[in-house]
Amino acid sequence: MSDVPAAVVPKDTWLLDVIGGAGRATVDVIGDVGRASIFLLRALRRSPRALRRVSAIFESLYFIGNRSLLVISLTACFTGLVLALQGYNALSRFGAEQMVGALVALSLTRELGPVLGVLMITARAGSAIAATLGNMRVTEQIDAIRTMAIDPLEYLVSPRILAAVLVVPLLTSMFIVLGLGAAQVFSAQFLGLESSRFMTSAVDALDVDDVAAGLYKSIAFAVLMVWISTYRGYHAVGGAKGVGQATTRAVVEISVLVLGLDYVLTAFLF
Repeated sequence: MSDVPAAVVPKDTWLLDVIGGAGRATVDVIGDVGRASIFLLRALRRSPRALRRVSAIFESLYFIGNRSLLVISLTACFTGLVLALQGYNALSRFGAEQMVGALVALSLTRELGPVLGVLMITARAGSAIAATLGNMRVTEQIDAIRTMAIDPLEYLVSPRILAAVLVVPLLTSMFIVLGLGAAQVFSAQFLGLESSRFMTSAVDALDVDDVAAGLYKSIAFAVLMVWISTYRGYHAVGGAKGVGQATTRAVVEISVLVLGLDYVLTAFLF
């Protein structure tokens, strides 16, 4: 009986598995980004026609805007209080406590207003949008809309994008005003600062570029929020479990992308 050499098994197969897994994950991510980008471009291209769907736009305005007033108001007030307290504790060490108003105004206008505002809207409206479209997908309602010769993107996605672009900057502005007002009252009543000097410091610190930066960020974040939430919901699969996974994924992705986009925009706008 002849000796047959045993097959040589590479000892470093785990390394090949790791490299292969990383490569497959990279390809999947690139493909997902490409599909999501095409989805957004198709929805934006249908936006002019979606202007005819006034009722859908107003419904989205009410859902994203009016239904988010309470959470935006509470978050803005507490953010202003924390900024005033922390700013006073930090600036008083250098005898610059009169600059608390400037600190609060710049922080709210350039960063915290747009970022925290859209994160709160995402938690309330973005998650609901993803869940709604996900339920419509798994129950074949989107397919039914298509069979009635209605473009699902024009009917379900574009009106939400238009509504978000209109209402999110308004909610961000309200966030900034309420946060600044809460900080002013707190500073005057509990920190011993003059109310008029607080507001003068805040107004003197702001210029047109600061306000424009906050406005640009709020518009970009609005598009991002609706884009990801509608995309994940629109392509949900797997029944109720798949809808939950799509909703969770949408909220997590929006939160991470908002923070990353905020850094990019800040680097370019400063």
